[in-house]
Formats: sequence, structure tokens, C-alpha cells
Amino acid sequence: MEQYRARRRSIDFRSGQKLGSKDHVIKLDKPHKRPHRMSIEDYEQAPGSVFIREFKAGGKIMVTTIACPKYAPKVELKRLYKSRWHVELDIRHIKDTMGMGVLSCKTPEMVVKEMWVYFLVYNLIRFLMLKSALLADISPRTISFKHCMQLWLSWCQQAAMPDREQNEILFILIAQQTVGKRPGRTEPRALKRRVKPYPLLKQHRHLARAEVLNNGHP
Repeated sequence: MEQYRARRRSIDFRSGQKLGSKDHVIKLDKPHKRPHRMSIEDYEQAPGSVFIREFKAGGKIMVTTIACPKYAPKVELKRLYKSRWHVELDIRHIKDTMGMGVLSCKTPEMVVKEMWVYFLVYNLIRFLMLKSALLADISPRTISFKHCMQLWLSWCQQAAMPDREQNEILFILIAQQTVGKRPGRTEPRALKRRVKPYPLLKQHRHLARAEVLNNGHP
């Protein structure tokens, strides 16, 4: 992970065990006072101290528990950190592409079931992408998730009883749409479009509707 800003300003690479240029291992002791965000059980189970590795690569200060520079040189760790962008994309596919950003169930038990259904469908789509990638001899990450989902939904509506030959055609169509190569991609965590100036609905809809009928819109 990348070092957070408050800690990054106080880093001294001359301390700890030096592994190379701007690369060292330091020891972090457990705080004597339990942080308010931790429960008593988690605080008691935490070790007395941990050894972490801090290094600078590509203008970023990184933190890892992989302390051996021969097993994991800075170049390899930097390449591994770049792949974390797939985590952001995968979460976005589940929430936005598949529509799990807003759940419709009303009880906690049904909400859990609804989420598991989304996760099941997500894994099924990934399975289709994997099968298509194996047949086309390409990496599964090069296939578009949204294209695969849309093609699969359309295929299920049109195909009554798909056979083996039809499935292979589906896999070929899925592998045809690939995503572009965008190394080092960074996106701002900000909204592009202006938010509409409406207040949040903080009460039941029927109460708010009655308020509008009696007193009009604010």
C-alpha cells in the first residue's frame, strides 16, 4: 500500500535496517494506550511489534510486510502495486455495472441474500470471461466485463436451449471485445456532473408526501 500523508512527512530512510537507496525495514511497537477505534479483543490479540518495509519507487513511498529485497525487489513491488487498480475496477463493476450500488430489500437477512446473488452472478460472468480467454489464448483481464455481461443477457433471452456449438460461438463473441491498455491510469475521486440541489429524504416517503400536500414544497 502507499504510505499515508501524515506518516510520509516524518519518514527517515536513515533509520532502521537499510536495504538500499530509500529502502529500509523499521520496527513499529504496539501503542501502550488502546486506540478508540479498536476493540479490547483486537487490541489484546495484536502483536507487541511488527516489522515493515518502507521504500520509494516511482515518486511514491510504499509500505509492505515483504522485507526481503532479493525475493521482492522494488521494481517488482511497484509493478504489483499498479495491479491494484483492478480492485477499483472490480468493485465498480459490482456496484455500478451490475447495479448493486442501491439495494432494494428491506430486512438485513434479505439484504445479505441479495448481495450474495450479485456475487454469484459476478463470478458467473468472470467464469465466462475465463472460458473465452482460454479459447482465444489471451489474458482474462483484456476482456471487457460490461460487454460480456450485456452479451450474456442478450444471449439468454434469445437462445432457448444452447448447445455446445452455440456456447463456443458465445465465447468467441465475448473475446472479440477487449479493453484498451492504459498503464499508470489515475482518476480523481470527484463527481464530474453537478449534483441536483435537492435535500436528502430523511423521513418515510408517505410522511414527506403528506407534508407537501399540507404545506407545499419548501
